[in-house]
Amino acid sequence: MIRLRRWLPFFVFFLFLCAPASAQVLPKVTIGIDAAKSPQEAAITLQLVFLMTILSLAPGILMLMTPFTRIVVVMGFVKRALGAQTVPPNQIIVGLSLVLTWFVMQPQITQVNDTALQPYLAQQIGYKEGLERAMKPMRSFMLRQCGENELAVMVRVSKSPRPATVDDIPSAVLIPAFVMSELKTAFVIGFLIYLPFLVIDMVVASVLMSLGMMMLPPVMVSLPLKLILFVLVDGWTLITQGLVTSFK
Repeated sequence: MIRLRRWLPFFVFFLFLCAPASAQVLPKVTIGIDAAKSPQEAAITLQLVFLMTILSLAPGILMLMTPFTRIVVVMGFVKRALGAQTVPPNQIIVGLSLVLTWFVMQPQITQVNDTALQPYLAQQIGYKEGLERAMKPMRSFMLRQCGENELAVMVRVSKSPRPATVDDIPSAVLIPAFVMSELKTAFVIGFLIYLPFLVIDMVVASVLMSLGMMMLPPVMVSLPLKLILFVLVDGWTLITQGLVTSFK
């Protein structure tokens, strides 16, 4: 009976191939452009084009509105500080950054789902109100992480009137200010990560020069030492913990 069940899908596929052409029904997908018969149809078409454009830009926009920028830059600094240019691979760094981003943004994701997505799917609110509700937790998160200097610079550069409250800050000003703040914070963390590894490189180079080993590259000696030190102090756990707690 077990062997029969194993070969049953292949038997069904074989019968499908042997069936006459008239008995085979294959799906067909067609995409066409036709003239609009009313202004309403043209408006719907423009809305679909706008929606497709937003969906194509959504991944990049979401990455710029989440902790992904800080996390992926810090992980890149760790990789370069260790001196291992290809280990771990960039795919692993990006994947870990995405997972940590999802972990940090869990409260905001839950709030967006409860207050905006589910009411919109239930047709209780329109897409404009749903978008406004979805932006509230995202704006609250970005405002907590955004620096005052970066925000003031973007307000001045945009030549917009000085906002009286945080709710008056346009999203077009808040998002680039948040990204600049994230890059600044990531570079500060990267500098602190580089310091112990720089000390190891300097010590190894000094010892090799004192021993007269001029032809031996210091990287060949310092790389194993940095890897051992990183493993002994449980480096990945410390960096991950530090990144996650830096958003609290």
